[in-house]
Amino acid sequence: MPWFRNFLQLSTSAISRHSSLQRQAALSPPPSLTHLVTRFITTQSEPGRYAGLGPTKPDEKPRVVVVGSGWAGCRLMKGIDTSLYDVVCVSPRNHMVFTPLLASTCVGTLEFRSVAEPIGRIQPAISREPGSYFFLANCTGLDTDDHVVHCQTVTEGADSLDPWNFKLSYDKLVIASGSQPLTFGIKGVLEHAIFLREVYHAQEIRRKLLLNLMLSDVPGVTEEEKSRLLHCVIVGGGPTGVEFSGELSDFIIKDVHQRYAHVKDYIRVTLIEANEILSSFDDGLRKYATKQLVKSGVRLVRGVVKDVLPQKIVLSDGADVPYGLLVWSTGVGPSPFIKNLELPKAPGGRIGVDEWLRVPSAQDVFSIGDCSGFLESTGKPVLPALAQVAERQGKYLANELNRVGKASGGHANAAKDIDLGKPFVYKHLGSMATIGRFKALVDLRQSKEAKGVSMAGFVSWFIWRSAYLTRVLSWRNRFYVAINWTTTFIFGRDISRI
Repeated sequence: MPWFRNFLQLSTSAISRHSSLQRQAALSPPPSLTHLVTRFITTQSEPGRYAGLGPTKPDEKPRVVVVGSGWAGCRLMKGIDTSLYDVVCVSPRNHMVFTPLLASTCVGTLEFRSVAEPIGRIQPAISREPGSYFFLANCTGLDTDDHVVHCQTVTEGADSLDPWNFKLSYDKLVIASGSQPLTFGIKGVLEHAIFLREVYHAQEIRRKLLLNLMLSDVPGVTEEEKSRLLHCVIVGGGPTGVEFSGELSDFIIKDVHQRYAHVKDYIRVTLIEANEILSSFDDGLRKYATKQLVKSGVRLVRGVVKDVLPQKIVLSDGADVPYGLLVWSTGVGPSPFIKNLELPKAPGGRIGVDEWLRVPSAQDVFSIGDCSGFLESTGKPVLPALAQVAERQGKYLANELNRVGKASGGHANAAKDIDLGKPFVYKHLGSMATIGRFKALVDLRQSKEAKGVSMAGFVSWFIWRSAYLTRVLSWRNRFYVAINWTTTFIFGRDISRI
């Protein structure tokens, strides 16, 4: 059969070629490995010496190093033109957190992965392009003269590897490292309170809350101890504190009363605020929120925390407030990394920037998000630490860097004479906050004195959910959020302690 003999000849030839290619591949490294070898500077790990990424060559794409993976940094990476730049992100987390929905994950309304977006999905070039990378690390220093960022890898656990120091050369540097929670120097906050800014914070809150519910049901626990274990205290009456209080009251009313019948009369929520809750909203909305929270069983206390002990907090008037769960949400301030940078500072300790979000004293260095603020010389006020501010700044700066790249100014010290275009202008789009029980506040005015939509109630709650569902970055997570909301509404919250 001629066709069978031809088939055998073709098969033998193909196998022979395949074996030859395998031998060649074994003798020579793959192209990607060759690229890595030429890209990375590999030196001995001696004191003062590092490995890292060296300066880019004139025939290579310029490199943009982004410090941070928050709203500002991720929006910039999403908008950057990767045909013009290589993108390198340095952050202690490999995802962005959709913070407006983070409070819902603490009580099981949403699952944690629904609010976490991987960096590789936000900017696919980091996973695909040979010159773009993500490094799980913290920045430890900055040399603006040599265009170098010093970094240290993030390690966790007793058996993990020792931190590795390395350095990255940049053509353009964007500092978007965010902020840290304010404790006002109050003793015991860092040791005993839980913040609500990261996914692992929400996980810790959820585990602690469910643990206290189960421990309080154990035989032999005194009435006093049961009351303490089931007392949830939130310090800070801003949007995060109020939204978590509303989610917690919903969880108590709809789930705890059904599934923990033995201890349902002991669990309670207290919200402590030094001034007025939701100070950024107008008086009418604040009064409505106060009324609804009290109606939901949340106790509002006006006071200042003086000391935080393992099982109670002490207020400035001397009153003791026992707690089983303490959540701290009193605002944010600059991190130690930002404070230690030898760069001009804006009021409040943030990195000072001009109208184009540049650091004036450092060539090719920009700063956006919570870690930056306008210098006093610009005559502009420091913008609030809001997600919409950071996102708008990231979008603006991505467009400006793309403009510079197209004008052949992407490499280091090559953009001195290039016009950046119009300066950054922020227009407030309004504020929203949920207060539980299918109610929310919506204030779409640019300021308290301006005219516009200002409403509260069920319609506001529907607007709040619709708006945030469309703002979730990927269709994958939008689907997750919608499914989580539906299953929670039908079957209740998941109370498994995992």
